[in-house]
Amino acid sequence: MPECASTNTEAHLLLNKNGATDGCVIVAGAQTSGRGQRGNTWDVEPDKNLTLSVILKPTFLEAQHQFSLNIAVSLAALDLLREYVPQGVTLKWPNDLYYKDQKSGGILIENAVSGRFLQHSVIGIGINVNQVSFVHARATSLALLIGEQLPLPKVISKLLENLERRYLALRSGAAEAQKREYLQHLYRYQEWHSFEVEGQVTPGQITGVDAAGRLAVLMEQKLQFFQFQEIKFVIPE
Repeated sequence: MPECASTNTEAHLLLNKNGATDGCVIVAGAQTSGRGQRGNTWDVEPDKNLTLSVILKPTFLEAQHQFSLNIAVSLAALDLLREYVPQGVTLKWPNDLYYKDQKSGGILIENAVSGRFLQHSVIGIGINVNQVSFVHARATSLALLIGEQLPLPKVISKLLENLERRYLALRSGAAEAQKREYLQHLYRYQEWHSFEVEGQVTPGQITGVDAAGRLAVLMEQKLQFFQFQEIKFVIPE
């Protein structure tokens, strides 16, 4: 579609109407109210970037292991970026795409649970592709990184191929292997940096991610675990 408020919102509308099949994709040229983690908005120029949502029905995945889906999707997006930019691309917990200290995209996954298992998942993916001017100084795009514009349909096809491959691997039992790979490409993994916790800036070292998706950080000689809203990365402007 040329434009919508949010591809994730459109996906939920389809699910509510029972009109969504497993693997259904909603692609928009522009989003007027794109959403990110912590309720952040994501503003991009029309027809310059990858903005889509995918509906999956991972009924094989227990709710307590739902972060495994985040990992698989994040790796699919990372595969895409690394095809164009082989070095310097990382995954910033929980699911942002970074080049060095600049954000190149993000993922928002919304799950519905039935009993012990996931019922369906709406996976929103936004990647800056051909936009070269941003309000935020820490934003970047593939065009800025490689110095040329890319055909969006081809980029979208590559992402969907990666997503299918990573998702099928997860369904076949690759969760642990994918988690190890996720950690290998995790932004600031096993490095000492500053974090903000409850308004206080504290040095810490990321040591991993637990099964629930909490970030494990060594702080003041103690291993602590944080949910999405409980810790912020301190990144210089």
